Amino acid sequence: MTTPELDWTTRFSARMSRVRANEIRELLKLLDQPDILSFAGGIPAPALFPAAAIKTAYDEILADPDQSAQALQYSVSEGYLPLRAWIAERMALSGVACDAHNILITAGSQQALDLLGKLFLSPGDTVVVARPTYLGALQAFNAYEPAYLDLPDGALDNGDSADLITARSPRPPLGYFVPDFANPTGESLARAQRDALIDLAYATEMTLIEDAAYRELRFEGEILPTLLSLDIERCGSIDAARTLFCGTFSKTISPALRIGWVCGPRAVIDKLVLLKQGCDLHVSTVNQMALHRTVAVGYEQHLSTLRNAYGVRAQAIGQALARHMPPGVTWSQPQGGMFVWVWLPEGLDGKVLLERSLIEEKVAFVPGEPFFAEVPAANAIRLSYSLPTEAQIEDGVARLAGLIRRMT
Repeated sequence: MTTPELDWTTRFSARMSRVRANEIRELLKLLDQPDILSFAGGIPAPALFPAAAIKTAYDEILADPDQSAQALQYSVSEGYLPLRAWIAERMALSGVACDAHNILITAGSQQALDLLGKLFLSPGDTVVVARPTYLGALQAFNAYEPAYLDLPDGALDNGDSADLITARSPRPPLGYFVPDFANPTGESLARAQRDALIDLAYATEMTLIEDAAYRELRFEGEILPTLLSLDIERCGSIDAARTLFCGTFSKTISPALRIGWVCGPRAVIDKLVLLKQGCDLHVSTVNQMALHRTVAVGYEQHLSTLRNAYGVRAQAIGQALARHMPPGVTWSQPQGGMFVWVWLPEGLDGKVLLERSLIEEKVAFVPGEPFFAEVPAANAIRLSYSLPTEAQIEDGVARLAGLIRRMT
């Protein structure tokens, strides 16, 4: 007698109805197809990984009996102390006076977002986000069943958002923002907008998450203060601040090491440590030790190499878009990071464009609609320039522009 298969969908928790496949992760599978020219994933260029330095770090650690014993053993949930101290020193250079106790090492900044969602969100709580915002953050928060509020365009410029937020949020809201070279738009908050966001956080008692994944990749323009540093200027110390800074080495060293961090008040870090203990105990110790050795020497020189390389590619895609795109198409002009946001003519759906692009032009990108938390917009796409060469950028944009012409 055959036992019928279980209908697992009836056994999953209610929150799983909000957990969906990440369209970007699905598109990354296309990178294995040699005939696809991809502007999809925001993937660091492998040629820019400091592979030799990383190899040397592992070799030296594993060749030393004391170091290898530590590296291959269980460790504290907070993270490798020398790495946390190094991060704290670097945060201080950006106006954030803190110490290692204000730092938690996480499995990439994506885990930091998940832990922060778990810590701060109850079902129905409000998350205030930019429009559009990072899809991975929405995925991290969705499991905790929040409501979302897209800040309207210009909301930080006209100062009328506080009433909107307090009307929608029964409890103090959680705010999530990427101030520097945001994923997906590549745009940054101006200094006045950063000040306005801190004002808004205090007016509404909002807890702010500052996602700084791309901050180190500025290749032109003025360096602007972090939200956390502006918060500390106002409140006097990191332990009185309401901003939590999420950083990562995935974009600057290697995503495979899976090392990010949260910097914030000690009271918050202590609770995050408890959540991490129940999640995965700690980030790989040997990876943390190898990373610390890698960044301790020559990090600024390495960052300069990254900035130059991505700056050249950003210029290439901007020039290609200007040469080839038809009237009615507009795009962002990033000063750092890995992304350009393209607004398509009204009525042209980015998902439909992608379907035809993969078949007719063999060009991949990410449709814009999934990046909207509350009110979607279909006529947008995200292009990443981090991986393709200048020649591929020119070719891919020309192909894509030709298809857009045919569809409008």
